Amino acid sequence: MTTRRPRVRIEKDSMGQMEVPADALYGASTMRAVLNFPISDLRFPRQFIRALGLVKLAAARTNMSLGLLDPKLGNAIVAAAQEVVDGKLDQHFVLDIFQTGSGTSTNTNANEVIANRASQILGGDLGSRLVHPNDHVNMCQSSNDVIPTSIHLAALLAIQGDLMPALVNLHNALQKKSEEFWPVIKTGRTHLQDATPIRLGQEFQGFAGQAENGIQRLRRAQAALAQVALGGTAVGTGVNAHPEFSSRACRLLSGMTGVLVQESANHFQAQATLDAIVEASGTLKTIAISLHKIANDIRFMGCGPRAGLGEISLPEVQPGSSIMPGKVNPVICESVIQVVAQVVGNDATVALAGQGGYFELNTMMPVAAYNILQSISLLAASANNFANQCVQGIQATATGPAMVEKGLMLGTALSPAIGYDAAASIAKEAAASGKTIREVARTRTKLTEADLDRLLNPEAMTKPGLGVGGGGG
Repeated sequence: MTTRRPRVRIEKDSMGQMEVPADALYGASTMRAVLNFPISDLRFPRQFIRALGLVKLAAARTNMSLGLLDPKLGNAIVAAAQEVVDGKLDQHFVLDIFQTGSGTSTNTNANEVIANRASQILGGDLGSRLVHPNDHVNMCQSSNDVIPTSIHLAALLAIQGDLMPALVNLHNALQKKSEEFWPVIKTGRTHLQDATPIRLGQEFQGFAGQAENGIQRLRRAQAALAQVALGGTAVGTGVNAHPEFSSRACRLLSGMTGVLVQESANHFQAQATLDAIVEASGTLKTIAISLHKIANDIRFMGCGPRAGLGEISLPEVQPGSSIMPGKVNPVICESVIQVVAQVVGNDATVALAGQGGYFELNTMMPVAAYNILQSISLLAASANNFANQCVQGIQATATGPAMVEKGLMLGTALSPAIGYDAAASIAKEAAASGKTIREVARTRTKLTEADLDRLLNPEAMTKPGLGVGGGGG
């Protein structure tokens, strides 16, 4: 019995001929890269392939408008690039992330796929080169400006379409809980120790503020990512590109996508560095750290329910143990915290990739693209899931308010009336005896019951003012 050999066809590039799978839209140069980089199972995600298709589509339209590209060929390229944008040709983008540091292999992959598909649209065979991958599809472009532009565009679209709405959703859920929990007064904590009273709604107001600040940080990152390298070609000089190519193509990209895309005012920095990507990744890390704070505080406030703090109850979404019946764990919070770990690691990779700029080109673009797009995707999914499956269903318990009267830091409110040292002595006796601050103050001070009611008013201690005691630490 003989093994049937897969059907192949012969394609050629500047280095000669290569066997390529018969039905593959890519050509010889892509096949060389397939053989050169058998490193991992990591591939460019859909967001990047879509962005790359958009760049090629805008380039073809621009080149036609400049009179550089035959409309017959150009329209076929536009149609083929649209199929890339729509995800119809994803199976032909076959290259490993760990490849040519400039992403040249993937730009070539796109050029060959679009050229072959455009040739088919014109009635030609695969490999016929009715549409040429370099002369036509790559006109006025270089891998060195197309790939960083595609990274920026993919990140912009993912932020605008996925992460920004997710953070808005989380902010709204937290703000709603802040308003719902405003009447609930509980013990605040600093250094993980009891502190002066705080409203549960004020804690959630702080969480909502973190989400809101994350949204503002994203907008600043978008402004940096909007400046793209397209038009710089090989080293930033724009050789072999029409002077108006970049500005026109960027206007088309903005119109097609609804996100701002502008030609960089300095093509040399745009191609030699990944500074905007590093900045954006740092923003994503900051947002991730904010989510860690929120998720961690929420799971600790809900810990118990009897032997822990138990100030809130979290939605019960699944059984928590295979051995302990009835146990429910804060699994949504734990999911968020694991995403944070991944995003922080991704940011370290992006930072190292940013150091890969040597003279006129950065040569760690593919791995930077993979990691920043994964971070955006993970944060978007996690923030939405956190809002929908956890935050929206949180309920306050009676535990927090019940503990306020027993709180030793109520003694802070006595300081204006009896002084810090006397108030500290009362707090220490209360801690040792198990009595409340009020009970000890009745016997150790001349304060009347009305004075104690006024000074030891937890609600008053949740507002700014001088009449209820000094600050704490």
